[in-house]
Amino acid sequence: MIRVLVPRERQPGETRVAATPETVKRLRGRGCAVWLERQAGLRSGYADEAYAEAGAELFQGEGPEAAERWAEADVVLAVQTPGAPGTEAEAGGSGLEALRPEALLLGLLNPHGDHSLIERLERQRLSAVALELLPRISRAQAMDVLSSQANIAGYKAVLLAAAALDRFFPMLMTAAGTVQPARVVVLGAGVAGLQAVATARRLGALVKVSDVRPAAREQVESLGARFIEPPRLEEAPGEVGGYAREAGAVFLEAQRQLLAPHLAEADVVITTAQVPGRPAPLLITREMLGLLRPGAVVVDLAVGQGGNCAGSRSDASVDVDGVTVIGAGNLPASLPQHASALYARNLAALLEALIQEGELRLDPEDPLLDPCLLSHAGVCRREDLRPARAGQEVAA
Repeated sequence: MIRVLVPRERQPGETRVAATPETVKRLRGRGCAVWLERQAGLRSGYADEAYAEAGAELFQGEGPEAAERWAEADVVLAVQTPGAPGTEAEAGGSGLEALRPEALLLGLLNPHGDHSLIERLERQRLSAVALELLPRISRAQAMDVLSSQANIAGYKAVLLAAAALDRFFPMLMTAAGTVQPARVVVLGAGVAGLQAVATARRLGALVKVSDVRPAAREQVESLGARFIEPPRLEEAPGEVGGYAREAGAVFLEAQRQLLAPHLAEADVVITTAQVPGRPAPLLITREMLGLLRPGAVVVDLAVGQGGNCAGSRSDASVDVDGVTVIGAGNLPASLPQHASALYARNLAALLEALIQEGELRLDPEDPLLDPCLLSHAGVCRREDLRPARAGQEVAA
């Protein structure tokens, strides 16, 4: 029987959980024993009793019982790396250092930012799958954590903007006259951007969208938004493996020039442009912020990678000459019940794919695992993510 452990998340501000009663039942049906730390789902709206009814075995997060569970676990399902920098201290006998050799860790492991991760995995001889690196292939669609969480981020970004804006989103006909709809500009037509477009349109706003890929036009227009054509340059970045590539300086400057007149008309700007393992492209400079009217709102979803907007700060709202710049670092954690439900289903789908004939089998050559299996039984498979040896360079 495969023993699956689900800890309580200890990262500040992290309210999600890696399993729900629904996925506990699902894993139990595949022959897994599920051990869940008490109150792990409390901040996500899932009570211990619901987990127990689904078949999970609850344990205290500290003391001999916790030490025993961690030492015997075959798989740990987490949202973020247990014991990562900035995390609340793990209780004695818990955390990666308590796992047995060859145990498997699944989660959003921040492989580009946690410089101690590879060393910890090697020291404990652990296997680990970083869900950020999961390939965007047809087999992985049900496991695509980035997409499920980006959907939530795009939705919540619009609600934050609407709450901070000094006017209505929809057009209103009143006895005092007609109120014109808000004008929204979305930068990036990925999952988060398209959800932001759909949400803003549902609220009645007029929406324009900028993306480096001309092929995004069809999706944008299908949602009722207007597409802003990208610069017509030979060095257009495009995408690789379903993820955006980094744009060059010439392309970025041309894109900023095209955006300027649209920003001057905007009430809200939502930025979503990110490149895995690279600093987010600066799309709105300090000078360009001056084009926005006083009272306008910018929501920067890329603030965790440095931000698309000058002056944005993670999990903070900043006033820049009358423009409100909101750095939205971890919006999925602000809607933890649905975020956890989707995340847990993604994890369950991945774990089910790794279970064959009742046993956990990791094939490093499997196209599903090859890019995201950071270590296999303590052997590093992504030397490009080892800062000491690779100068913190990352794969394109």
